[in-house]
Amino acid sequence: MSEALAAAEAAATGVTPVPAASGARQFWRRLRTQRAALVAAAVVALLVLVALAAPLLTAIEGQDPTTYHPALVDSARGGVPIGSFGGITGDHWLGIEPQTGRDLFARLVYGARVSLGVALAATFVQVLIGVVVGVAAGLGNQWVDQLLSRFADIFIAMPLMIMSLALLAIVPSSFPRPVLVALVIGLIAWGSIAKIVRAQTLTLKELDYVSAARLSGWGTWHIARRELLPALAAPVITYAALLVPTNITVEAALSFLGVGVKPPTPSWGQMLTSADVWYQAAPQYLLLPAGALFVTVLALTVLGDGVRTALDPRAASRLRVGTGRKREAKADAATGAGTGTSAGSGTGAGVDGGGADARGEEGAS
Repeated sequence: MSEALAAAEAAATGVTPVPAASGARQFWRRLRTQRAALVAAAVVALLVLVALAAPLLTAIEGQDPTTYHPALVDSARGGVPIGSFGGITGDHWLGIEPQTGRDLFARLVYGARVSLGVALAATFVQVLIGVVVGVAAGLGNQWVDQLLSRFADIFIAMPLMIMSLALLAIVPSSFPRPVLVALVIGLIAWGSIAKIVRAQTLTLKELDYVSAARLSGWGTWHIARRELLPALAAPVITYAALLVPTNITVEAALSFLGVGVKPPTPSWGQMLTSADVWYQAAPQYLLLPAGALFVTVLALTVLGDGVRTALDPRAASRLRVGTGRKREAKADAATGAGTGTSAGSGTGAGVDGGGADARGEEGAS
């Protein structure tokens, strides 16, 4: 609630408003009721841990993602790995890559670093540009709003894959490819989040607590920082959580097409580039990166849906598994009991990211 509005109400009623329950506490209570989201969060945490610990894991195995092992492939048969199950041994836990003999486990865990890192960095760029443009359009005058809205429409209309292919093809290869892929995705695909933020800003700036802050003499950007941005956190976090799996898929597709991450840097999409011709001789070469992509995108999608439902309990989850109404009702009841909410106090806790206010009515009765 706005500081100006809180002070005005306290002076008029003589009662200090009861503080609303922490939004983070409510969020975690609602998220814990969703079993599917918790499982997805555990999977995502495990993937992030594997990506961060890639150097340690490969050191334990005694391999690295770039060293060739030509003695471990049968050159007479076109580079098929020697041994059963694609060359799986105590030294090569998941086998080796056909033709080159590079260790698949090392390339898989290092590929997780690239795929997750590029997706997260691209999402950060999208959110940063989208929030700045969306808030500026929502708070600006008619001309500023129209100009920024049409500018965002141009980027929304751009085909992401085609524009990425064109930009990545003309940039010199000396530029770090993971950084370049993240920048290209982020700089092209920010239009949708800008439109969402603009719509939310237009709604929020008409609310009483924002009007009270404006009447108290606060400047436009001070109001945006202190009042609007906290209220925009819920929709922005929700949309960002759903952008990450999309960006992982885009990075994999660009690497698969040969314009994304270049060898010898490992990437799951890059590993799939030539794996389709080895699915009979070395099926794990195709199944491992494809399975890693599938599990990662599925876990992030389920987690994103759980975050959306936990931040906005009025919106029913699209995934009915583990999101029972009884568990959500119990979580809401526990939240209300923990904040001392009752009919006599008339206290309401906002769940829309900080836009609602808490009022104590005992002084008026």
